[in-house]
Amino acid sequence: MSRSEHGEAALNVTVARNDLYALVKRAEEDGRTTLIHKRRDRALLAPLDRLPAARTTETPPSHTLSAAQGRFGELVTKAAEGRPQVLRRGTTPVAVLLPADISVDVTSDVDVTSDSDVDVTSDTGVDVTSDTGMDTDTGMDTDTDTGTDMDTPTAAVSAGGAVNNPRHADRDSAQPRRLATLGDAIGAVLASGPAGGPSFGLPGLDAVTGGLQAGRLTLVAAAPNVGGSLLGLAAARQTALVDGHRVLYAASGPNRADITRRIISAQTGGDYPRLKQGRLTAQEQQVAQQLVQAPLLIDDGSDLTAEAIAETAPHVQDLALVVVDRLQTAPHARLPLSGDRLPGASQTLATLARTLHVPVLAVVDSDDPALLARLDADVLLTLTPAADASRVQVAVAERDFGILGSAWLRPDLLHARFIDATPALPRSAVELAEAALAYTSGARQGLPAAVTHVLAALRTAVGNGDVAEVDNLKPSLVSAFASVRHLPDTAEGRRLAAALGAYDPALRGATEPPTAPQPPSEEDDAWVQPGDEAEPAGTVFPALGILKDCMERSTYHPIPVIRKQERDDQPWTLFREVMDGEPRWVHPGITTEKTRAGKRDRLVVPEEFGPGSLCVIDRNGSYPSACSAVPLAPNKLVHTGPLDEVGKDRAGAFLIAVPAWNHPDMPHPLGRLAERTDDQGRAWVTTPHVRQLAKLIKDGHISEPLTVHDSFTGKANESLLKPFYAKAREARAQLVEAGGEPYTEYKRRLSIALRLLWPKGEKVNSPFWRPDWRMALVAEASVRHWSVAWRAVQAGHTLVALRNVDEAVFWTPDGQAPATYKVGTGFGEVKVKTEAPEGER
Repeated sequence: MSRSEHGEAALNVTVARNDLYALVKRAEEDGRTTLIHKRRDRALLAPLDRLPAARTTETPPSHTLSAAQGRFGELVTKAAEGRPQVLRRGTTPVAVLLPADISVDVTSDVDVTSDSDVDVTSDTGVDVTSDTGMDTDTGMDTDTDTGTDMDTPTAAVSAGGAVNNPRHADRDSAQPRRLATLGDAIGAVLASGPAGGPSFGLPGLDAVTGGLQAGRLTLVAAAPNVGGSLLGLAAARQTALVDGHRVLYAASGPNRADITRRIISAQTGGDYPRLKQGRLTAQEQQVAQQLVQAPLLIDDGSDLTAEAIAETAPHVQDLALVVVDRLQTAPHARLPLSGDRLPGASQTLATLARTLHVPVLAVVDSDDPALLARLDADVLLTLTPAADASRVQVAVAERDFGILGSAWLRPDLLHARFIDATPALPRSAVELAEAALAYTSGARQGLPAAVTHVLAALRTAVGNGDVAEVDNLKPSLVSAFASVRHLPDTAEGRRLAAALGAYDPALRGATEPPTAPQPPSEEDDAWVQPGDEAEPAGTVFPALGILKDCMERSTYHPIPVIRKQERDDQPWTLFREVMDGEPRWVHPGITTEKTRAGKRDRLVVPEEFGPGSLCVIDRNGSYPSACSAVPLAPNKLVHTGPLDEVGKDRAGAFLIAVPAWNHPDMPHPLGRLAERTDDQGRAWVTTPHVRQLAKLIKDGHISEPLTVHDSFTGKANESLLKPFYAKAREARAQLVEAGGEPYTEYKRRLSIALRLLWPKGEKVNSPFWRPDWRMALVAEASVRHWSVAWRAVQAGHTLVALRNVDEAVFWTPDGQAPATYKVGTGFGEVKVKTEAPEGER
């Protein structure tokens, strides 16, 4: 295999266009240059440092990646002619197309690099170019004047999957086919990463469909008067008006005035019939003025054909969604998208979706199965009215899989919209079920059996999404707690008390803990009370303000708040406090004795452990220390399903098979998570624990492979909270020696800020709502705590207890800490206390 003198891999323009995002990522992160050829044109896709002017105000012509992908053949030609083209991600330049050196030879022995970094040698790349320079979906351009323009191919199959057609190896006109291996396909998916596409803005339907997927044709099928067009409008409104992405709305049937009135009606709740008469209230006129700049483009031409849509769409910059409203089953001479022309139109729209890699949503005014089968969409949404006509069921089917699920909508035709009709559990019930977990699982005691029984029934009803049963259990819950005067004075007890009070005021007074909670330490998991988020002016450490500043200054454009309408769906409902994986472990050879309330149980070390003392180690600032490099997904999590391997570029939630742990001298690496699996031995974990297990497997300490049955992930980032860590460390260094009230307030503000990443309770007005960030942070602290103790055990030390994220107890001959710990006052360093063995005190 040979390469050009530059060392660049050479790609046909069509292959490069399809892999554009991966190639740009390589240029941006690895400094790699790719040689691209289109017939006789040669261009280099190169890092920005090859063209310094790309970073200045005198930038050459620039294009967003989505726009560049649609016009890639044209941009390659311009670059080859000596006109550089800058590629942008949003407003940030990330790569550049430059003219290639004339010494670069790609006409023979070309290296084609797939997304999986497998180099494939082909004697030639076929590139047949038309006069228009348009790249079709087949990956080849047709030259209508000269027929073909290609080098002589050979019949060869390489390991990477590039295959030349062996049937006609002796014919100059043979057209090689490039077949992708599974490795190629996986590489492409991992390089581009999952991306949340447009959605309908209807939580129940979005949960079933997973949103509108790029490169796929979704068909909304409904009989006339059921409201199929309103689903197309819902997707357009959500994408353009809420998410701010550009939409092409191709209207065949309704005109732009109809569409505009429907949008205003749906946005304002104004009566659509009145709006059709041109009578708008002042508030409706104000909303209409606010929508003037919305990125929604309407094409309602009378000659609207699928081909016209396909020709127009590539010229729409940053296009995120195409909506076609509608395909009419009855033939109409003035509507090309009607009658027997629908199957051909459907094929054209499907090709458009794949070519531009955008979702295309088309509405058809029929639910006839025979017709829908001929249209052959990737995804089919069929609307069927219920018997009471107050609800519509949407069945979601996918080609080759059939029906995947369904959702219920309530038609609000007066206001030209649908409303989600999926029953929603009260948030207070969900939070109560979560707060009750410590007691219903047996991890904590202190509640009467009758109370535990009702709480367990509530958890089951919440888990099943049974709204009626949740309501039915409220009287039983009030009755069960009638005899309970105080809950345990622990973090779990205080959390349960607050959740009960939020669930029903009748439960508030009788369940208050006997004493008020103490100000939290950095590791305290205490409940954040309403008002705590109001940071006093002039506070010694404005932790919440610093955390907010981290988000605002981040170049990763994090999403600090998940919208309320999304919180009752996966993946957010998967996050639980037990995902922290905190170890609460005592060596099986150690016995414990109860002490007075508020004190830890006494550890009784048997004689066979030999002479020695208890060495109690307290880690400083476990949570803020974990902020230095906790793996998070700054943006939303999307469903990525089962994974063969979890790369370091992924962060989120993973449903894994909990592996066996055969080291009785250490707790399980997943802490209490290992004890809370489903009936198949699986548990949802966050990224720090997945990475920890992968390392233990690699080092041979766990014999089972890491199996990920399901996942919700986003692009990983480890530096999002690092500025917060740096400022917290600096403040601690200044305040820890002084102590007193300033240091106490510092710890309190620090704890509150980190707890507010996932505020509990509707009355807490936090600027954040990211349970995945909070649980990943605590998990990272747990992993670091466990890992240092594990290294000490491997060095021969005897661990007798490991608790939470900050306390480890060793049995040592001299009471000194193992060398794996660093004694000091800084983050991650430890304080050491020696306790005499039982009987010597």
